[in-house]
Amino acid sequence: MIELRYGDDPSQFAELYLPSVSSAAVPVAVYLHGGFWRSKFDLSGVRPLAESLAQSGWAALNVEYRRVGNGGGHPATFADVGAAIDSLAIPGTESAAVHGAELDLSRVVAVGHSAGGHLAAWSATRQGAKVDVTGVVSQAGVMDLVRAAADELGERATQAFLGGEPSEVPDRYRFASPIEHLPLGVPILCVHGRDDQRVPLDQSEAFVRAAIAAGDQAELAVVAGDHFVVIDTASDAWAAVLRWLDDLRDVP
Repeated sequence: MIELRYGDDPSQFAELYLPSVSSAAVPVAVYLHGGFWRSKFDLSGVRPLAESLAQSGWAALNVEYRRVGNGGGHPATFADVGAAIDSLAIPGTESAAVHGAELDLSRVVAVGHSAGGHLAAWSATRQGAKVDVTGVVSQAGVMDLVRAAADELGERATQAFLGGEPSEVPDRYRFASPIEHLPLGVPILCVHGRDDQRVPLDQSEAFVRAAIAAGDQAELAVVAGDHFVVIDTASDAWAAVLRWLDDLRDVP
């Protein structure tokens, strides 16, 4: 594992996991952890997923970012996610060499759980990005922030993250909510546990329906289990993610 810094704040860093063997430039999976955007949750809990991605032939960038409680929220968290992804860029090229490995920056998939699933989808909406996101995997992601606020998910985590109710800061909700930016224009996989009590399944169901209606290539995988089964590397849910990523990687 290689630590990369994209800013001066203690939370502005990422951990890069590289495949052990590669004869060509490797695609990148940017992993964004969850925790309702709050500072008490960090990237340590998803290191096994980053390791699994690297074992599957991806360069996995496990991103830390400022969160509510340590300088994050709107707009800092969004700035950090964008900066972390763009830190891989070398102007004028479609690849970057990092510690001897060549990264294929024409194939960058954002993957995330819960609030990280939201950030993964949001990252595909950025304007003027140095590194474009070319696919999204949302694991129990919060895809409609207006609805999340109305449902008071995570003890009003959305309101804390964006600094108010939708009626108070509507521009922030339009900017931040992935469902407001459809079509994303990239392939999307949403994986969600049927018995999820933290982020309701209908967050993914409604998003995928809207994405397909808007013309996106979007899939929904509903799996048995709760909010955390999707980040269990031994689960069928994670195996489905790896299969989807394999298929995406094989597309010319």
